[in-house]
Amino acid sequence: MEFNFIIVAATAFIPLLLGFVWYHEKVFGAAWAKHAGMTPEKMQSGNMPVIFGLSFILSIMLAFTLMQLSIHQFGVVQLFASHPEFATEGSAIHQQFMNLMQEYGDRHRTFGHGAVHGAIAGIFFAVPIIITNGLFERKNWKYLLINCGYWILCATLMSGVICQFA
Repeated sequence: MEFNFIIVAATAFIPLLLGFVWYHEKVFGAAWAKHAGMTPEKMQSGNMPVIFGLSFILSIMLAFTLMQLSIHQFGVVQLFASHPEFATEGSAIHQQFMNLMQEYGDRHRTFGHGAVHGAIAGIFFAVPIIITNGLFERKNWKYLLINCGYWILCATLMSGVICQFA
């Protein structure tokens, strides 16, 4: 199984690109800003290259995590990799792995399959974290739902792309 870092890095742009649309003032941006307590002055403050750079690095981390959740073949690699002779080309365990990957290596490697896993990750990882934080921060439900929807859609799109192409 080959790993495509270029696709993972490219996928990390999805949250940034989707954020430009999702949080645009004509989509959810005005409502988000109101409920987040953001003013135009506050939005202009901060070091934007640092904010976007760190966001991109965090998106790469998210992409790696979603890759593990959406590509089942990583689980197969983990099963075999702990065997002491796995790295020895031609060994029985290595050949068994290669045969298995030749037969099933591209199974469930579609955008739709990855998107389902991404949506599940968004719903069962992002939503509980966002809402738990929001409850303690006394955030409005509209604010929470805007952010939850964004991260569910991000995880869905990212996993779909990763599963199809990475």
